[in-house]
Amino acid sequence: MYDADDNLDLPSYQDVVDASKILDSVAHRTPIQTSRTLDNELGVNTFIKCENLQRMGAFKFRGGYNAVNHCKDAAKGILTYSSGNHAQAIALASKLHGIPATIIMPTDAPPLKLQATKSYGGNVIFYDRYTEKRDEVAKRVKETLPAGTVFIPPYDHKYVIAGQGTVGKEMIDDLQSESVTLDYLFVCVGGGGLISGMSLAAKALSPNTKIIGVEPEAGNDAQQSLQEGRIVHIETPRTIADGAQTQHLGILTFAIMKKHVSQMITVTDEELVDEMKFFGERMKMVVEPTGCLGLAGLRKMVKSGEVRNGSACGVVISGGNIGLKRYCELISSSHSSLH
Repeated sequence: MYDADDNLDLPSYQDVVDASKILDSVAHRTPIQTSRTLDNELGVNTFIKCENLQRMGAFKFRGGYNAVNHCKDAAKGILTYSSGNHAQAIALASKLHGIPATIIMPTDAPPLKLQATKSYGGNVIFYDRYTEKRDEVAKRVKETLPAGTVFIPPYDHKYVIAGQGTVGKEMIDDLQSESVTLDYLFVCVGGGGLISGMSLAAKALSPNTKIIGVEPEAGNDAQQSLQEGRIVHIETPRTIADGAQTQHLGILTFAIMKKHVSQMITVTDEELVDEMKFFGERMKMVVEPTGCLGLAGLRKMVKSGEVRNGSACGVVISGGNIGLKRYCELISSSHSSLH
C-alpha cells in the first residue's frame, strides 16, 4: 500500500535494545497494573503500563535521556521545543549529563510542566503555538546559541524513538515472563514517537499483537495521514490532551507507523475526563489527559465490538504531569464545560 522508505535512517529493534542498556539503572522499570473492576466491566484482560511513575512523570524521559547520551561528547548545549513532557525530559537528561539546555515552550504550557522544566535547569523561551511555527522559532533561537548546540526534537529523532521503544520492550518482556501475549496494544499518539518505538519492540517480540494508536478527536492528523498515505498537517488542535496538540507526524515516525500500526482511532475530551476519573477513583492514580488516550481507545473499541471478549489488551499511561488545580477542575467539570 505504501512506498518503501529506503533512504531514511530509521531506528531498528536493535536500537531499542541498545537504548534499554543505556537506560538501565537510570530510568525506572515502571510497573504493569491490572484492575478486576475494569476487566469485569470490559470483558477483557487489561494490562496497564504506568509511565506516569517514570522519572519526571512521563515516558519522555526515556527518549530524551537516550538522545542526549548519544551526543553528550560533542554537544555544547541542547535545544528543543515541547509543550511540557519532552521539555522536562531534555532538561533533566541534560542536567544529568552536565550540558546546558534551552527549551522553547508555548505560552500556554501547563504551569506544572513549566515549573518542572525550570527546576531541572532548562532555560525556557516562550512562543505562541497558535500563531507561530515552532520549527521557525527554533531556527531563530539556535542562531543565538553557541556553535555545537544540538537540536533534539520531541519525536522525529532516531534515538528518541528508540528510547521510547523501551516502554514496549519492558512491557512485553514482563508480560511474556508471566506467559501473557497481548492481542492488542493501545498507545497514545501525538507526534508518533512512543507508538513508533513501541511498535518496533512489539513486532520483534510479539508480532501478532495489533497496535492501535489513539489520538484526540480534535487532532486526528495521524489518522488522516495513515488513511491518505502522506503526512497530513493540521492547525494546532484545541484539546485538553496538551501532550497530543501536535500538527503533524514526523518523517521517521510516519514511516514506522505505516508499516506497523494496525489502526488509528480517536476519542473525545469527554472520554478522557471519564478515564481520568476512573484512574483516580478505582486505581488511585493521577493521570494527565493525554495519558488517558489508550484506555479511552480500548473502551471505545470494546463498545463497538471490534475487540473480542477475553482479549489480552495492553494500555500505556504516557504520563501523570498535571497540576492539582487543573486536575480537580477537569474531574469535577460537566462535559459541556470542556468546550
